[in-house]
Amino acid sequence: MQHQFTSREVVALTGITPRQLQWWDERRIVVPSRHGHRRLYSMEELAEVAVICELRRRGFSLQRVRKVIRFLQQEFGKRLAETVTGASDYHLLTDGTNLYLETSTRQIVDILKNARQPMLTICLSDAIRQIRAGVRAGKRSASVVRGGVSRLNKASRAS
Repeated sequence: MQHQFTSREVVALTGITPRQLQWWDERRIVVPSRHGHRRLYSMEELAEVAVICELRRRGFSLQRVRKVIRFLQQEFGKRLAETVTGASDYHLLTDGTNLYLETSTRQIVDILKNARQPMLTICLSDAIRQIRAGVRAGKRSASVVRGGVSRLNKASRAS
């Protein structure tokens, strides 16, 4: 399995725009290593980008995404990708004010039953599994993650 990914590959796998990726680096949301002027993303950073993209698609503002990342780092002392890569499914639940990260189905049901307002639930583990499946299959395409057409493959043919 490839251990480093270029910005172009991250864009193709996650559907993020190159400018968003650059902006996230500048704001230190996901900071890749550098090789000259090239940004190189580890598997963990790629997974974080995928999870953040999923949160953004679900309507989370970047400020809320940062809150989620800080919450996970404070609660678990780990990066986002390290937290959700275990065998359990990690579900993030929020009512817009409170955040919950649960692996227990029973806990998720209890939170939903006791909620006083609608809750948004996202399986963070799914986004990471999809990215890893795409990488393992050797597909440098967005089709595994977004169900779309591979921009990387198009870019490769144009070169």
